[in-house]
Amino acid sequence: MKKWTWRMLTYSRGDRPIGVLGTGSYLPGRVVTNDEAAEHAGVTGDWVFEKTAIRHRRWAKPDEATSDLAIGAARVALADAGVDAADLALVVVATSTPDSPQPPTASVVAHEIGAGRGTAAFDVNAVCSGFSYGLAVAERLVTAAGDRPALVIGADVYSRILSPQDRRTVVLFGDGAGAAVIGVGGAHRVVATRLLSFAEARGLIGVAAGGSRMPASEQTLRDGSHHFRMDGRGVREFIDTHVVAGIEAFLAEHGVPPHRLGHLVPHQANGRILASMAERLGLPFDRVATTYTAYGNTGAAAVPITYDQLCRSGRVRPGDLVLLTAFGGGMSMGMTLLQAT
Repeated sequence: MKKWTWRMLTYSRGDRPIGVLGTGSYLPGRVVTNDEAAEHAGVTGDWVFEKTAIRHRRWAKPDEATSDLAIGAARVALADAGVDAADLALVVVATSTPDSPQPPTASVVAHEIGAGRGTAAFDVNAVCSGFSYGLAVAERLVTAAGDRPALVIGADVYSRILSPQDRRTVVLFGDGAGAAVIGVGGAHRVVATRLLSFAEARGLIGVAAGGSRMPASEQTLRDGSHHFRMDGRGVREFIDTHVVAGIEAFLAEHGVPPHRLGHLVPHQANGRILASMAERLGLPFDRVATTYTAYGNTGAAAVPITYDQLCRSGRVRPGDLVLLTAFGGGMSMGMTLLQAT
């Protein structure tokens, strides 16, 4: 078995508590069944459910881009927070499927929601961990910006980069966006954040073509090099070796045994993986927030969509500890520990 080392960034809390002021999500209207997703992949819808516990996913319409989904989620989150877009210090969009290589998708979103000229806007790409990375950045910059709030969005349209014949990926992924407004105070205060990098394993997930290493060409199109690829066995080995251990180490550093968690909001890789994670953590599965059954794996949007639905469920009580955690290409991992007030 491979052994990968990690590099860690840990953020300490300041005197002024930063928290989540509001959340929102947006899903495309098109519902894609397992049978439809598996149509050209040489498997059946029943096989997909057996392997993943996913029943449906949402795919964007041809005229919908990542920014469209992000804008929808952003507007809901701003309304929930009672924050005007013109007052934002920062708009961060976490995505690995931007509208285009440039400009950043965040600049499109900032303009469309009415953010002011003094609002910084940029993208973050840590693949499925991107929302956690965006939260870490926003938390620090809120204080630096004179306590003005920030908007963090996770949004992806994976249906555009999947090969219909690749059963390892086409049946797993959906499209969507989730968002959170971060500022001073808030119902869920940030306790701690940690970002991990396992760069030696970066080859497990990726899109080979379209960048400076392998520019787009007729040959890359013929080869299918613009499609998302994943070493499923290697990713599962990575999860088994590092993800639960990373969560346990992070919680232990802050004196929180896993059973103290009120809610775990994990990346929605698939149902079988999440059931295994919960069992290894000794956490009852009813404390694991999930959306994979209806939406599949929505990339950087998975954690914020699931977190938004948890917040709206009425299940989070004052004092509850909520852990947001994701892993993604790179390989990356991000964790944010929150406490409800």
